[in-house]
Amino acid sequence: MNARTASTRQKIEIYRADVMSGGIANCPIRDVVQNVSGKWSGLLLMALAEQPYRFGELRRLVPDISQRMLTQTLRDLQRDGYVHRDVFPTTPPSVEYSLTDSGRSIHAAMEHLFQWAEDNHARVVEARRSFDKEKF
Repeated sequence: MNARTASTRQKIEIYRADVMSGGIANCPIRDVVQNVSGKWSGLLLMALAEQPYRFGELRRLVPDISQRMLTQTLRDLQRDGYVHRDVFPTTPPSVEYSLTDSGRSIHAAMEHLFQWAEDNHARVVEARRSFDKEKF
């Protein structure tokens, strides 16, 4: 399918109709974006785009992420091919995480979103505050 010429409606209909590939549940947009749009994924991709980090360094860098969630998020990013996990034979073993070529590629695509979030954070917070005030 040529993504540039198909409308969103057409894409959804094509994915829905493609039962052999899993239908709408296997939509490439949903499938790829779900892990990189997680609560912690963007921050970890940003950090790893600057340099490789050991697990403990990432935990200190993002102090409000639990060890379990950091492990799971890194595992998800590794599974999707964005992060490389390198284990060093030390006692105890040390592990370093870095971006793969795919990780650098997705980070480059997301950089505009990250910058937009920084530039527009106050506006979004105010919109939420205004909405919540009117709603309740």
